[in-house]
Amino acid sequence: MKDDPVDRIVAQWRRERPELEPSPMAVFGRIYRIARLMGDRVEAVYGAYGIGRGEFDVLATLRRAGEPYALSPKAMTATLMLTSGGMTGRLDRLERAGLVVRAPDPDDRRALRVSLTARGLALIDEAVAAGLEPQHEALAVLSREDRERLGDLLKTLLGGLE
Repeated sequence: MKDDPVDRIVAQWRRERPELEPSPMAVFGRIYRIARLMGDRVEAVYGAYGIGRGEFDVLATLRRAGEPYALSPKAMTATLMLTSGGMTGRLDRLERAGLVVRAPDPDDRRALRVSLTARGLALIDEAVAAGLEPQHEALAVLSREDRERLGDLLKTLLGGLE
């Protein structure tokens, strides 16, 4: 396999600072580049549906909750690791677009519940399928076994960081 830009960066550090062990840069540099490239590709797909990654995340969280596709803003804030202000902004945009509705929680009148509209449900079902296409294309260079092994390795790494 030929050298890539990350290999060249690591080699430069080895040359300039031989006392350092820069091999983690090979891993994290590639993870960062992959995330940026795939993020851009998926963001472009979602843009065709009139939403950005942040709005996608909210709609997807509601969709994954199952019927009736409703959650409290507080539950979504925790799941998406957002501030309440960040969640409010996303919900405002989605509500204006007719993709979600906010209503009093039937179990707690002091709270709100956010629900997907029929239009929001249709949009997220289409967008999630479309967003998976470039991800499948990118992973096609790996065998099924390599994809599973990579997923397991990244899961272990993420677990160690969290």
